[in-house]
Amino acid sequence: MNPEPAYHLKEIRHFYGTKKVLDIPDLVIEKGSITGILGPNGSGKSTLLKLMAFIRKPSFGQVIYNGRAEHPFSETVRSKVTLLTQKPYLLKRSVYDNIVYGLKIRKDRQDLDARVTKALATVGLANDFIHRKWHELSGGEAQRVALAARLILNPDVLLLDEPIASVDTESAKLIREASLNARKQMGTTLVVVSHDIQWLYSISDRQLSIYKGTMFATGMENVISGPFEPAQDHRVVKQVRDGQQIFLKAPESGSTTAIIRKKDIGIDLTPQAPHSGLNQIKGGISAMMLEKKTGFVLATITCDDLSFTLRLTQDQIQQMGLAPGRQVVIKFMSGDVAWI
Repeated sequence: MNPEPAYHLKEIRHFYGTKKVLDIPDLVIEKGSITGILGPNGSGKSTLLKLMAFIRKPSFGQVIYNGRAEHPFSETVRSKVTLLTQKPYLLKRSVYDNIVYGLKIRKDRQDLDARVTKALATVGLANDFIHRKWHELSGGEAQRVALAARLILNPDVLLLDEPIASVDTESAKLIREASLNARKQMGTTLVVVSHDIQWLYSISDRQLSIYKGTMFATGMENVISGPFEPAQDHRVVKQVRDGQQIFLKAPESGSTTAIIRKKDIGIDLTPQAPHSGLNQIKGGISAMMLEKKTGFVLATITCDDLSFTLRLTQDQIQQMGLAPGRQVVIKFMSGDVAWI
């Protein structure tokens, strides 16, 4: 019999007033996995983490944890699920008192000194940090202290909301190592939100993207926002600032945002002969990143005020001589679009 997943979110819809901020029909997070979540500001990422941390109840649907539907601040999950926010909240006390705070609430006072020393070492801080006050820490040090305060609890689930947004490079590296060690040593399940794509891909087993509350299970996808203008043959057109045009199959409803999936985008060095329904957009490669787990390379193509991401093979890169700065043509059919 397969074990229950850490989470199963069913028919989740969440509203702030009349505004729908999440619409997730089905999402499963396996135990011991590290899931990365991408998306622009306001897409619903932080709200999703709050639902998974049982800080907030969804307007509709169920958040099932270990096979059981739970509710906010449930005793069952209070000691097992912990959330690290982008701006760490530290008590106006010493580093030591911040790290042991959660243990003392649980009335767990056994071997506190040794456990604090271990927790500090896990996040790359020396033991002499225990006497420092909260206001004597840099941004990266404060974030690592906040992480240590959560790791000392041996959580089953660790939720990280933009954990490296305001930290230095060394702290970002140490936060990554501490998170991976939590999975390796304690079997902790991690869900990580980050704008840093390269860092997120380096830590996570799989990546999900979210846009306007809609989840995409294939990682970062390409978003084209309006305005769109009506065109012939039941299509709409997006005017790019450099004068290029993108034609797309018209939405059936009042949707204003188009999604072009990575798998539907091709790349070439020069345009083909015009073809009905084929978009050919000139741009330049602005970034390339190796997906270590798959061996593919994620390439970002910038086309004036738009950017597209597609997945390339090593053979494609070698045969076409692709590198950052190279001018290319990306291709996709006007019908290969999802509207949200």
